[in-house]
Amino acid sequence: MKRPTQADVARLAGVSRATVSYVLNDQANGRVPISEETRQRVLNAIEELDYKVDARAQSLRSGDTKTIGVLLPIYENPFFWQILRGISEEAEASGYSLLLAHNSLTPEQENQSVKELAEQRVDGMIMLIGFKLLTEQVKNQLRNSEHPIVEISGTTSEFDYVHQDYGAGTQALMSHLFELGHKRIGFIYGVTVPAQGFDRLHAYQEALETAGLPYDETLVYHCGELMEDGYQAAQELLKQPDPPTALIAINDLLAMAAIRAAIDMGLRVPEDISIAGFDDIPFTDFIVPRLTTVAGNPKQNGRDAVRLLLRRLNDPNRPQEVIVGGGELHIRESTGPAPV
Repeated sequence: MKRPTQADVARLAGVSRATVSYVLNDQANGRVPISEETRQRVLNAIEELDYKVDARAQSLRSGDTKTIGVLLPIYENPFFWQILRGISEEAEASGYSLLLAHNSLTPEQENQSVKELAEQRVDGMIMLIGFKLLTEQVKNQLRNSEHPIVEISGTTSEFDYVHQDYGAGTQALMSHLFELGHKRIGFIYGVTVPAQGFDRLHAYQEALETAGLPYDETLVYHCGELMEDGYQAAQELLKQPDPPTALIAINDLLAMAAIRAAIDMGLRVPEDISIAGFDDIPFTDFIVPRLTTVAGNPKQNGRDAVRLLLRRLNDPNRPQEVIVGGGELHIRESTGPAPV
């Protein structure tokens, strides 16, 4: 059966094709005298014929693709998939689809993914990876492209960006542990590059200073971002002659790995060792013990990134805009009084 066209809609509604186009694109804005009665006739004809807009043809005419490119890293952490869900929901609500590009954590593959995405027909890009980590060649390619860019970043950016700031949440977590009597608090710093979690490390250091406790570098363990890395880091920290009585991991996945490591060493959580994380991913309320964590708002971060991008598309010359989200401490079963 032949697919109905705008001409078919115009004939059924008794109007011109231009009128159908104005109604479809909602572009009259008072400049073209289209009455509500005429508009309704067009909408009724569209419904009766089951007319669908040809997105490809519309894209070629307008130059807009109604597509947002999203570059995300391949992480185990479901926190990033929660961000992607927020991006997807807001994009769909705004009439946009997504083109996803992902990559492993090697710089070579990351740069290649950015280059491939920048060459696609998209209206703009949202990056969940750090722009500062890219090669200068790829950075310049992005700067010189016509695509507006929004970052979701743990650091500052030269583009519009959404920043999840865990500084205040870290301070709240440290205060919670101090109130429980903990003085030796280990930190599992499992990041690809240090800048990704510096807000948490800096707040950890400041909290120790405020409490009059020394900053002990041997209690901060730098490792990779995989759960296996968190497991090994926890075991190394807990094997020390004077081990910590509490561990903070840079994210919930590494905190869960630390709980497993402690249990495998014959320790009880939280009776022998308190453990906490960041992000409040869905698993944290279902493991044993339930995990104390500083919650972010990943879905809202994703929604905010889309809104920033659409505002930039509508007004390319507007000043840079930054949206900062905070963290909220959720106290659960994995933290308790320091052992005597």
